[in-house]
Amino acid sequence: MSSPEKLSVDVLIIGAGPTGLFAAYYAGFRGLSMAVVDSLPEAGGQVTAMYPEKMIYDVAGFPAVRGRDLVKGLVEQAAQWDPTYLLGRKAVGLEEAEGGGLEVSLDGGDVVRAGAVLVTAGIGEFTPRPLPAGDGWLGRGMVHFVPALDVHAGKHVVVVGGGDSAFDWVLALHPIAASVTLVHRRSRFRAAESIVREVRGLGVRIITDAEVTRLRGETEDGPLAEVELEIKNEGREVLPAQTVVAALGFTADLGPIENWGLEIERRSIAVDTTMATAREWVYAAGDVAAYPGKVKLIATGFGEAATAINNIGVALNPGAKLFPGHSSG
Repeated sequence: MSSPEKLSVDVLIIGAGPTGLFAAYYAGFRGLSMAVVDSLPEAGGQVTAMYPEKMIYDVAGFPAVRGRDLVKGLVEQAAQWDPTYLLGRKAVGLEEAEGGGLEVSLDGGDVVRAGAVLVTAGIGEFTPRPLPAGDGWLGRGMVHFVPALDVHAGKHVVVVGGGDSAFDWVLALHPIAASVTLVHRRSRFRAAESIVREVRGLGVRIITDAEVTRLRGETEDGPLAEVELEIKNEGREVLPAQTVVAALGFTADLGPIENWGLEIERRSIAVDTTMATAREWVYAAGDVAAYPGKVKLIATGFGEAATAINNIGVALNPGAKLFPGHSSG
């Protein structure tokens, strides 16, 4: 990794999720030097941090691909162009550079100079919504995400939530856990009906209209052993549990990016058909980009990354052609 103090690139990509990684590949394909910065310590963005073991179904050419495998392939694809990764670093400031281009300051005081900036920050910085009864149990049996399934093999698992993520974790953990129980505080779910049917078809116990009121260990300082519920019209029930997955969603914001003079719409950045934002030399792609009719899919982000990089290539070199040539050589 180059020192960011002396780093100067054609394109600085902010966000190392799937869209950012594909943008790094495409920048190299267009002959542009690039660096990728992300506040997370590993490439892959939300996929790596939140659901590396889940199957993804909206990537063309793959009937299904595990999140971890998708990220690995994207990193390998970009590696041929030797991108510079600045992971565990946050982009905090954006200024015009003397003599042209932009300067992006990182936490810690380092500055990266770039001809253009492409923001692929997904939903921005995300914070899991807390499980009130789980206060003090994070890392002692309660988790928000499941980066490695085998850690929970043979354990009794309680998944709390009613959205797609909660049901996805149930499907992923069911084959290896001693038991999996889904607990939701309402009788209706936010998850897609198809995935709800799939979970029901496995015979997984689903407890609705229920609140988790307490987590307990075998000893005061010991690991998690059981979960206490309060079920509407039924009263209290205690379940064995060595793991609680609190899949209650998350809050997100764009952090310092909101102060960069961009047009922000509902925590997204408005772009035109070239993926350019309201600020010159700043582009956006992926879930963070907004325009009429936008559909937020990984597949959409890949196309937007290619559109943004091709237009950046022409903006940096007006003599270049927008069409990059076929990548199938």
